[in-house]
Amino acid sequence: MKRNIVLAVTGASGAIYAVRLLDVLVAAGCDVQLVISTAGKAVLRQELGLDVDLNGFRLDSLLPSRQELAALDRFAKVRDMIGVEAWHSGSKSGAQQDAKIEPGRVQYHHYQDFFAAIASGSARSDGMVVCPCSGGTLSAIAHGASGNLIHRAAEVHLKERRRLILVPRETPLSLIALDNMRHCVAAGAVVLPAMPGFYHGAASLRDLIDFVVARICDQLEVETALIKRWGEE
Repeated sequence: MKRNIVLAVTGASGAIYAVRLLDVLVAAGCDVQLVISTAGKAVLRQELGLDVDLNGFRLDSLLPSRQELAALDRFAKVRDMIGVEAWHSGSKSGAQQDAKIEPGRVQYHHYQDFFAAIASGSARSDGMVVCPCSGGTLSAIAHGASGNLIHRAAEVHLKERRRLILVPRETPLSLIALDNMRHCVAAGAVVLPAMPGFYHGAASLRDLIDFVVARICDQLEVETALIKRWGEE
């Protein structure tokens, strides 16, 4: 059965995790409801050189074709971090296990659109990820302050007892941030910091990125072959 995942991108460092996660989910056949905050847009530009138009969104601004990724300078940072062969692929570290899997679709929602389906509990989903999750977004979710569609969709997932995964990327952590994480976990969320492990034989930056993405996908029950798991030969 095709899975429907909400992915929100906010203004913490670690935009590459979000872009790679989107790629993996689509390759695994998941439909993705995508929301990007203004700060998320700024970080995508700062860290990856990707220009995303929030008012006239184009998917190829985040998921270029293999030819575009290889050829265009504006994808150079992404290309260097992930590698062309892993993009849109069922390669060794790609998500798509079976060539028969039909890629998922991406539906974009403006972060101010409270009439989007994901703002209502009557719209079904199989989980939501905020990746990366900024401190401000974490605080809003912890205290039920729905200032935009991302906050509202997270509130919906908590009240409907659906899986909500928050991926903060911050260090050190203040007592306020720790308390906000505790509130979110107590309400039913999973706090999954972007802390890559090294025990799986990491040999590249892509391996470290894929470690975090794989752990997110595990929480969503999305099958991947991104990493060698502990105990596997």
